[in-house]
Amino acid sequence: MNQDKIGKFIKKIRLENNLTQKQLADTLGVTYQAVSKWENGKNIPDIELLKEISERFNINIDEILNGEKRPKKKNNYLYLFLIPVVLIIIVLFIFLNKDDSFEFKTISSNCSDFKITGSAAYNKEKTSLYISNIEFCGKEEKEEYKEINCILYEKNNNKKIKISSCDKKNSITLKEFLKNTNIKVSDYKTVCKNLTSTNLLLEIYATKEDNNIVTYKVPIKLNDNCK
Repeated sequence: MNQDKIGKFIKKIRLENNLTQKQLADTLGVTYQAVSKWENGKNIPDIELLKEISERFNINIDEILNGEKRPKKKNNYLYLFLIPVVLIIIVLFIFLNKDDSFEFKTISSNCSDFKITGSAAYNKEKTSLYISNIEFCGKEEKEEYKEINCILYEKNNNKKIKISSCDKKNSITLKEFLKNTNIKVSDYKTVCKNLTSTNLLLEIYATKEDNNIVTYKVPIKLNDNCK
């Protein structure tokens, strides 16, 4: 998923419907700051909001995630062959989209100290993961660390395979680091039906001034089974 492209597409939808950021935000029940972050490529709507945008503006969710509408074929003989053409279009649409239309599942954390919000968009060939929010729910953490970074792993047969990471930030508290952190994995090789049996692990490394490293391990799960 191209986050910047998705943001520009959402802005285009808003402008085509003559809506301000605040009007779109009020329609979806979010803040205008959230809409601004979407349009600037800093975040994307969660799965429920993607569904609502899709329904309200009559746009497929996969078009939103791809950041563009699918081209529609023109037919100069529409009125002459209305019924046959409509039937052909319906058949072609079903055939062409049966493999690349996306399904969605939410992802969350098994760890009580961390709250994770995210989604998995998948079809039969690929899966994309997006973690949009990570919140520390443990004891209040006010310490400012020398640097913090994180890595998303896939655990397989007791081996950890790195699949993504977040940007390293210096001189920052854990709360502030997580507030501005999101992780995305496009074209993840593991398809959704296999993802349910795969262990995903997010590790956060916080380096103190004395160079001692505090490691937080956050197991991640996919909610519900894939179809």
